Parts: sequence; C-alpha cells; structure tokens
Amino acid sequence: MLRSLTDVEKCVIAATDGEIGHAKDFYFDDESWVVRFLVVEAGSWLDSRMVLISPIAIGTPDWSEKRLPVSLTREQVRKSPNIDTQKPVSRQMESDYLGYYGYQSYWGGSGLWWGGIYPNTGYGYGGEGARWMPRQSRRDMASAYERMERIRHQNDDVHLRSCKAVIGYHIHASDGEIGHVQGMLFDQDTWAIRFLVVNTSNSWVGHSMLVAPEWIEEISWADASVTIGFSREAIKGAPAYDAKLHFDRSAEKGLFAHYGRKGFWSDAPSRPNI
Repeated sequence: MLRSLTDVEKCVIAATDGEIGHAKDFYFDDESWVVRFLVVEAGSWLDSRMVLISPIAIGTPDWSEKRLPVSLTREQVRKSPNIDTQKPVSRQMESDYLGYYGYQSYWGGSGLWWGGIYPNTGYGYGGEGARWMPRQSRRDMASAYERMERIRHQNDDVHLRSCKAVIGYHIHASDGEIGHVQGMLFDQDTWAIRFLVVNTSNSWVGHSMLVAPEWIEEISWADASVTIGFSREAIKGAPAYDAKLHFDRSAEKGLFAHYGRKGFWSDAPSRPNI
C-alpha cells in the first residue's frame, strides 16, 4: 500500500517501552529511491535530540492511531551514535549506526535491502554452506562477513538525500517546466519511494500529477530541478492525482499504461508471512 511521507510525520514513533518522538525528515538513497532512515526528533526525555531510525526496526504501522512501533527500547535509542543531521551522512557514520544495532548493511546486494526487497525480512546471511551449521556458527559467520563488507565499503560515495530538501524542486518535461515537487508516496512494506507528487497549479496543467522515479531522466541537485522524459502534452493527458482519494493498484496501472511503461510491481515477489 502507498502512503504519503506526511502520514509518517503525523505518527508518534513508539519504542517498546515508551514514545521516542516524531519524524521530521527522511533520508533516501538517490540510486534506488528507498527511504533508509527516518530523522526523528526525540521528545523532552532526550532533550529533543535528532536520532536516526531505520525501517529495519519498524513494525506494522497503526495509521488510525497515528502510531509507528519500532523494535527498540528508549535506552537503545539514547545510547545510539550521535549523528549530526545538519551534515552529509558518511558511509562510516552509517556503518557505525548499523553496527550499533546489529543490522546488516543495505548496500551491496541485488535487492532494495541487500538481497531482498523488505527491510525486516530475509535479512540474514544466506550462504548455501551455512544451512547445516549450528545457529551460533551461522551468526558468527554472518557477523564476520558483515564486518568485512563494511570495511570494504567504508569509503563508498553515499547517495543519501533529504526528502525535505527535494520538496520544491522544479519539474521539467522534455519541452518545458510543469510544476514543482510537493510530496512523495512510498510503499509501506519496502519503504521504496514510488512517486513524486507534482504540484502543477502554476502551469497550464492545473492539478497534481504523479511522477515515478524511474521516469526521471536527470536530477540537478545544484539547480534543484528534475527532468522527466515526457512531453508537456503527454503529462497534461495523464490521470490527475487527488490526495483525498484512495490511490490503488488499479489507478497505478492506469497511470503506467498512459505513459506506456511497465509497472514496478510486475516482477516483485509477494511479501512473506512473518
């Protein structure tokens, strides 16, 4: 199911033993367009410090109660690495964070999250030779492998971007500007950003539109602009987006069909029961 990131901002982030705070921003990977971290402002219990929460820790959201549970204690969050959210997050900072919580790194695999598409399932070491080993041996092997991977990737370029910073970016069609980024829709299971919500109120299109990241031809971070590979005329004829209406798979199929593009769900495996 698709949700707006503003839906998450309205939720309290709840640890197993009390509330943590509210999300103020999100870091997404600009290569795979997946939310990697929630930037959460902790309450007075932690002097309103900004902390990172990975989707790996997030359980099933309770949207009606505006509550997002995480499998962490407040003490774990209190002792987590202090990361300056006003500066770019380095790979070493990410490694320190993931290592502290005992999470496998998300980079290096073939899926959105290492070797899979879900952040909190199928996230362990999957070597064929590990099946017959005692559980502790498998854990030791996984831990050693993960340490090796973090060392190998510690100097990688990091592609984390602030979602808040992208709001307001100008959207250009192949033949002119059509509007600006107003919001983002993400898949609540995978945390992949599926659409940018484009406000076209100042153009001749006149209503909100959706643009999938895979349609983006170029992003200029310096000029705060996004170029997509469709003409203004093609965009004008696309289905409009209304945030008040439920945007389901049928609507997604209609949108992709309009542009003659294959949907992202076509080859995706179903989410396992856990």
